[in-house]
Amino acid sequence: MKFTPISALLTAALTLSLGVAAFGQANEDEVAASMAHYPLAAKKGEDSKAIDNAPAGAVNQGKFDDKKWKYGTAWNPPPGSKIWNPVKLKMMAGEKVTGGTLFTATDPEIYCAFANAGYDFVWVEHQHDARDWKTTARMWAMCPKAKAVPGVRVAYTDEREEQHALDAGAMVLVVPTIRSYEEAILARNWAYFPPLGRRSNGGGQAFQLYADVPGGYRATFNDNLVLILMIETLDGLKDADRIAKIPGVTALFAASGDLGNHSGYKQNDPDYERAINIVHDAAIKAGVRLCGPLAWRDRADFTCFQAGSETGAITRGVQAELGNLTNTQGKPEAGPWAPARR
Repeated sequence: MKFTPISALLTAALTLSLGVAAFGQANEDEVAASMAHYPLAAKKGEDSKAIDNAPAGAVNQGKFDDKKWKYGTAWNPPPGSKIWNPVKLKMMAGEKVTGGTLFTATDPEIYCAFANAGYDFVWVEHQHDARDWKTTARMWAMCPKAKAVPGVRVAYTDEREEQHALDAGAMVLVVPTIRSYEEAILARNWAYFPPLGRRSNGGGQAFQLYADVPGGYRATFNDNLVLILMIETLDGLKDADRIAKIPGVTALFAASGDLGNHSGYKQNDPDYERAINIVHDAAIKAGVRLCGPLAWRDRADFTCFQAGSETGAITRGVQAELGNLTNTQGKPEAGPWAPARR
């Protein structure tokens, strides 16, 4: 059978997806199978009293207490591990980063073209679009080494939402409508592996996409994730200072649209600008990055931006390419391209 280039690429992406699925399903068994024997296993039919007593040599002695647990070193990053997420590197250096918004497209080839167009990351939209996670995973699998880092705005703070995003390969995670300090803690917890967070180590496509990163994906993920929390509501503003100081928060996003939506004011109204400045102040006091729309690229202290959608980018690209030849189509007097008559 002769494949076209498009079908060959799609076949490759599907093959990768199937291989990744198998990895995810077998993860627990693969971990267990790496152990040849079980010298500390409970004896058959006997109560080992492990809840009260630790084996000899255990770091955590005495009665089991999850609040006092001393986390082990099994997943520490190797000494000297380097940051491999280019967006995180730029943010750490205080440089400006841009994310192009993939709003409606689901075709992997369109995603890959968008991801190689010049953005730092692609903001795949899951809050206001109906695409599913399998679609997003296939797009990311098609061009895992695209110039733009895979990013996503999930629908809301939720273990399932964030786990799907990260297991599929997201390295920039945007969580919208953070309304309280407690919600921000949950967003952080579902994003990071222990000990910083509570993300499950259940496998997924990300483990193959980043199989060769320096130090290993599991051990270095926490140091490389970019977590952006969006402040969009009045109750979110109330807790902005505390939210910005949560360990693991990389940036706050001052939501230009929804802060207007929830406050009843528009840009340049004093009340609107006060809301934006509350987010600004929280970010700079906590020493985290400050994000907003690309139109604010020259606004003081903003260094992280959401750019326009793929449809807008196509329009702007054609205009840049054609220059004064843009929209100079012929004007027939009859037929489907003739001016509409009333």
